Amino acid sequence: MACNGLIQLLVLFVYLSAKVDSTNVIIMLMDDMGWGDIASNGEPNRETPNLDTMASDGMLFTDFYTGNPLCSPSRAALLTGRLPIRNGMYTTNGHARNGWARQDVTGGIPDHELLLPELLSKRNYSSKIVGKWHLGQQPQFLPLRHGFQEFFGSSNCHLGPHDDKKAPNMPVYRDDQMIGRYFEEYPIVNGKSNLTLLFIEDALSYIDKNVERQTPFLLYWAPDST
Repeated sequence: MACNGLIQLLVLFVYLSAKVDSTNVIIMLMDDMGWGDIASNGEPNRETPNLDTMASDGMLFTDFYTGNPLCSPSRAALLTGRLPIRNGMYTTNGHARNGWARQDVTGGIPDHELLLPELLSKRNYSSKIVGKWHLGQQPQFLPLRHGFQEFFGSSNCHLGPHDDKKAPNMPVYRDDQMIGRYFEEYPIVNGKSNLTLLFIEDALSYIDKNVERQTPFLLYWAPDST
């Protein structure tokens, strides 16, 4: 998976739970997925029945653009609602500025930017990100410092493996604690791993927990591989 490939927001959908007064929000952001990669958009060689059902039962936006075709700026634009040049995460498509948050980039999303989970917390929402954050890897830039209450995933994309001399492998976090690294505690062999399955299971558990508690929630599900 090339981290600087096209990132497309696949779908933003909301649904009402019978047990809560507020609308729950689930955002699914797919990395390196093109517009024509799902059956409902005309792809004849892939079966995506669940996504097709979502498209047919809900709204399908066929003319949607991200804030940038690169990882970090597109995420920053999505979560702040502001153009990359305004939120501080922008690029010339030459990996400039904070456009591509590698392990040697020290910057990240500025403190003064107001993110979606910070807004929803004022309405007593629970919030979680599952998958790739990619808005800064230093402690002050991680999700729990910017409104999210829970986090399972990585601060960066899973480039590597690295030799831990010139560069370490990318960390995997549970909330604000590192619990392992890609290619080590979380093996990736020939580009394949069980990470997406772990992300699915974690997201489903989070949804069930909040429905049981009757707590409105924001789930931002952003696997770094499709």
